[in-house]
Parts: sequence; C-alpha cells; structure tokens
Amino acid sequence: MLSYNKNLKHISRNLRKNMTDTEMVLWSKLRGKQLKGLQFYRQKIIGNYIADFYCPKAKLVIEVDGGQHYSSEEREKDKRRDDYMIRAGIPVLRFSDKEVLAKIGSFLEKIWSRI
Repeated sequence: MLSYNKNLKHISRNLRKNMTDTEMVLWSKLRGKQLKGLQFYRQKIIGNYIADFYCPKAKLVIEVDGGQHYSSEEREKDKRRDDYMIRAGIPVLRFSDKEVLAKIGSFLEKIWSRI
C-alpha cells in the first residue's frame, strides 16, 4: 500500500467534487473498469501529492494539465511530483487538457498501450 499524507484528504475530496471539464470527460472513460478492466481512482493521494488519476494494478499516474501548469514555477512543481512518482515506481503520463478534449480517442490509446 502506498503511503499518503492524511492531511490532504479534505483537499482530495474537494478536488473530486469540483473536477474540471477535461477531468470529467476523462473520468467518464476510465471509471467503472472500462479500460482493460482496470480500476482507476481520481484525485488519489500518493505521498504528499494528489494525482489526477491513478491505476494501482498498472502502477500508473495520469495527469491532465490546464493553463496553470505552464508557468515555470508550476512546471518545476510538476517535475518534483513526477520525480517522486518515478522513484516510487509509478510512471506518469502527462497531457494537456486541450489535447485530451480534442483527441480523446488517441489519448485513450496512449493509456491503453502504456498499460
């Protein structure tokens, strides 16, 4: 079982209640074991971070980045998060929100091939 910061539970729960449009579209394709019969979780706490989507069997994190992720400060935070996940043995697939909305089919194929 992955360790997690219990202090982030409230934030994680709030993020699940207030998903972005892109996250809602992607969640509609991942929920209910629709992808290879694998369970995905949204806004999953891993260590001191909250992953947008996490599949424990595939040990895979999926991050969907909106405009706020494009500043140099946010890119550095994302790099630290990705480095932490990789050290924990969890690869990260990172996509822009525009890419997900425009090409949901090819996006799902990338996840499928990674799993």
